[in-house]
Amino acid sequence: MLTVLIDYESGNLHSAQKAFQRMAREIGAGEVMVSDRPEDVARADRVVLPGDGAFPACKRALMDHSGLFEALEEAVIARARPFMGICIGMQMLADRGLEYEETPGFGWIGGEVVQIAPEDPSLKVPHMGWNDLVIDAPHPVLAGVKTGRHAYFVHSWQFRVKDPAHRLAHVDYGGAVTAIVGRDNMIGTQFHPEKSQATGLGMIANFLRWNP
Repeated sequence: MLTVLIDYESGNLHSAQKAFQRMAREIGAGEVMVSDRPEDVARADRVVLPGDGAFPACKRALMDHSGLFEALEEAVIARARPFMGICIGMQMLADRGLEYEETPGFGWIGGEVVQIAPEDPSLKVPHMGWNDLVIDAPHPVLAGVKTGRHAYFVHSWQFRVKDPAHRLAHVDYGGAVTAIVGRDNMIGTQFHPEKSQATGLGMIANFLRWNP
């Protein structure tokens, strides 16, 4: 089995690569590789799309890699390969992002990416650091993850889903802030699982076992 982390020059993939490789070794889940080659994405059994920075910049960077989005879409939509988006990689699943400028997303999970606006003025944006997950819906990738488990966040924008069933978990930050989205063979985390200690590593292992 091959898991490919897509490299489109949007963030440091070193920690994510190490975390996925570690869990793949522990559970016997095959090879994990980082690649910017469409042909590697095309042959992948599982695909991970990380992303750091701003929505428009990440979307442009992905599209600037010839054939990469097309290979991703073929793998995830046409062939239903298990997919995980991380941070901006999750946000780009939306219909559109509103950071700096309106930018079309993939449209794979209905909704839009909007700025976090805490009801408590003492809460600063970006939402940065550890926060407690509130699980909204069961999912195989969340096996063993219960409400109250910690995850590590660094973001100023959140995915507001159109269908509440597609929000799998949230955190409280002066109101509900989306933490995990998903439908069918797709799941996305606003937080970085590779930086979220036991909670995140458990989710990575679950993803590597997941057969939607």
